[in-house]
Parts: sequence; structure tokens; C-alpha cells
Amino acid sequence: MESTIAQKLESLAKLQELDSKHDGITKVRGALPDEVRDLEDELAGYETRLSNFSKDLDSLSSEIEEKKKAIKDCEAMIKKYEEQQMNVRNNREYDAITKEMELQSLEIQVSEKRIKEAYERIELKNEEITATKELISEREKDLKSKQDELDGLLKESEVEEKKLDKERAKAAKAVDERLLIAYDKLRNNARNGLAVVEVKRGACGGCFNVVPPQRQADIREKKKIIVCEHCGRILYDVDMESQIEKPKARRTTRKKKADAAAK
Repeated sequence: MESTIAQKLESLAKLQELDSKHDGITKVRGALPDEVRDLEDELAGYETRLSNFSKDLDSLSSEIEEKKKAIKDCEAMIKKYEEQQMNVRNNREYDAITKEMELQSLEIQVSEKRIKEAYERIELKNEEITATKELISEREKDLKSKQDELDGLLKESEVEEKKLDKERAKAAKAVDERLLIAYDKLRNNARNGLAVVEVKRGACGGCFNVVPPQRQADIREKKKIIVCEHCGRILYDVDMESQIEKPKARRTTRKKKADAAAK
């Protein structure tokens, strides 16, 4: 049997009530969950940085080994050229060999310079590694403190949350699928999580814009689902204070007319 509009609105209102209770529990935690996530992300970033530093150190160590090997190769070539110089037949050959030896000596100097620079960079990397590890240690302490605080709050509300989740699942089944999709969309877009609200003191309970009297009358009749013209929230009922405002307004109007006739 298809639900009436009144029943559909009642189901939505019940769902909103349960979700609002859950939101209230979540609100108590404040920014703690976000702070814990931010610290976890920050620590992950530091770990990545350490990993990159380690790769840089490996690369620098390899560069040093390559340059040391290059120096040995150059020294071997110089020794070879020295032996060749002993057997030259003219000054031209001697000068050519001397020039090759000078080039090898220059290569040794360049390699030694690169090795020195690599050691300096290694020293800087090690300093950065030490600083990063200190930061990690500090952030881990902060994370533990905030995680312990959050765990305490979660433990306090665990039973109530499970109960609400169970009731929420049951309440959601009573809502038409189309309405449930619209409801969830509204909740996700609303900063206060309210998708279904009352008209309070003549205004929408979500955005507080005035709801015209005729629209309030339609909402009270519950013959169709009415949404706020300004924020799109579902208006499921009108509170008593809003309902008595209109009769008051009529009495005031009649009094004014009577006063005018008396004059």
C-alpha cells in the first residue's frame, strides 16, 4: 500500500531527527578527526621525504664511487703515458703524450672536485634527515595525544552511535527511494545537515526566510511535499507559534477597521 504524503513526511522527519542526533555526537568531537587526519598526512609526507633523502644519498654515494673509479683510470693512463714517454722518437710525440697526461690530470682534478661537492651534499642531506626525524618525533607525540583524545570520545559515544545507526537504517527503509536520494543530496549540500525542517515563527527552519501564510496553510494540510523557495529544504510542518500568528493578524485587522468606523 502506497504511503500518504503525511506518512512520507513523517518518515523524512524521523530520519532527519536521527541524523541530527548523530550530527550532535559528531559535533562534540569538533575538529579532532580532521586534525588527526592532517597529522597522519603530514607524517606520511615526512616519511616520503626521508625516503627521497635516502635515494639521494644512494645516488651521491654512487657518484662518489664512479668518480673514484674515474680517478684510478686516469692515474693508470698517466702511468701508461709516462712509460710511453720513455720510448718517444721525437719532440712531437713527447709533446702529444704530455698533453694527454695533462688532460688526464685535469680529469682527476674535476673528479676530486665532484667528490668533495658530493660529500658536502651528503652532509647537508644528513642534516635535513636529522631535522625531519625530529619533526616526525614531535608530530608523532601530537598525533598520539589527539588520537587518544578522539578514541576516548569515540568510546563514550560508541553504544549510542550503534543504536542510532540501527534506527537510521530502519527509518531509511520507510522512505521512498526517490525521496531518500533527494534527502541525502539536500543534507550533503546543507552546512547544518538539515534537509527536513519545520516552519518556525513564520520562517523556514533551515534558511530562516519568511514562508508566506498561504504556503504555510498548504504545508499544514500535508497533501503534497513542499520545499522552501529559497533553500530547497523540505518543509514538513508548521509550529504552533506560526499557526497562531495568522489569527492574531486577522483580529488586529478587524480592530483597525472598527476603530476607523468609530471615527
